[in-house]
Amino acid sequence: MNILNLTDLTQHEAEAIDQEFNFANAFNQQTQSSSQMDIITKLPEIWLDAKRTKQKDSNEKFIVTFYTTRGLNSALQPNNIMLHYAASIAIIHIANYLVKKRLSVSLIEPCFDSLFNVFKHLEVPIYPLKEELLHDGDSIYENLKKYIKTDAIFLVDPNNPTGFTTLGIKNQKIFAEIVRFCKDYNKLLIIDYCFANFLMYDDEVELYDTYQVLKESGINYMAIEDTGKYWPIQNTKVAMLKVSDCLYEEMYSIYTAYILSISPFILNLLSEYILESHRSQFSSTRYLLKKNQTILKEMLQGTILHLPETMTKTCVAWCEIQDSSIKSTELQEFLFQAKGVYILPGTFFYWSNHPQGEKYIRIALARDTDNFMQGMKLLKEGLEILKLEKSVWKTEELLLNSTKSPI
Repeated sequence: MNILNLTDLTQHEAEAIDQEFNFANAFNQQTQSSSQMDIITKLPEIWLDAKRTKQKDSNEKFIVTFYTTRGLNSALQPNNIMLHYAASIAIIHIANYLVKKRLSVSLIEPCFDSLFNVFKHLEVPIYPLKEELLHDGDSIYENLKKYIKTDAIFLVDPNNPTGFTTLGIKNQKIFAEIVRFCKDYNKLLIIDYCFANFLMYDDEVELYDTYQVLKESGINYMAIEDTGKYWPIQNTKVAMLKVSDCLYEEMYSIYTAYILSISPFILNLLSEYILESHRSQFSSTRYLLKKNQTILKEMLQGTILHLPETMTKTCVAWCEIQDSSIKSTELQEFLFQAKGVYILPGTFFYWSNHPQGEKYIRIALARDTDNFMQGMKLLKEGLEILKLEKSVWKTEELLLNSTKSPI
């Protein structure tokens, strides 16, 4: 298949999934740590325990484990959290509510285009909210007043792909101003927190209970959490949806139209991974990501790719192409054809204006370091070949122009 013909990011991820140097999807593909292997050896025990345990108790154990390890106790008051097979299903759940209520939404841009595609397919009126409007706590309220004309605001926090976040004490004013705007203008605030656990145990980010802020503000909100990106669990995942109390009854009626329960075995298994991460302070994944970020920075030195300093470090790197003559779609195709390295083009992240993303690519980091090192060496070789070819093209063009007769 010609990858230039693919029409969204998930199609690219599906094309890349069996490639040796797949740096497309953001899922954790590292080898299990020794303490995680201890969980694998207990699979029969976890299975039998799930068989003996009531569904309600499995739900409760998993939900309490997930939220309390990140200090989000307010989300459990009350514990009316709805479990989903994946975050994408939770987004469809939300989209059904927006359709039912005939609500429009402003979606952060850039972001992973599956969010836009869900709303587009269900014909939810959707408009871009430029991420840069949220960067400055002093101007954010006026920016929202000026640009938000929709019923709802949808944020991804930390944002995928840029890493921008409103989380943490140092960004508290930004979050507070967004909440204040939603309260003053009666906006529904929807937040995708699927990358938020990467901020746990980060020395640069002091987390606090954002659900307490949401609850005390009195605004209408919906917040998605997910387990899919943090551990090497082969897509064994569960997502959660917490909504403000006044929305729960109606959201629950939509939820039960297509979900009865989540496998208690999967809930028990994920609870084990959460507890292991808490005991180890997420060390195996944090160390891997830090090491691979260092490798990437070193490999990109002297190339056309620049890795900006983002506010947070998640499992993806958002790189800027510092040569306006090279487009991300062309670079992606070249690297795959020449070196077998699969990355994502920036175009689809700018879901309302694809050309705006032609100056960016996204590289997934959660891979074993040996694989990542080899892949980044190939990427650098590809960039050097491209630089040489481009130099030849320029020389040939100059020679061609110099032989032309003057008019």
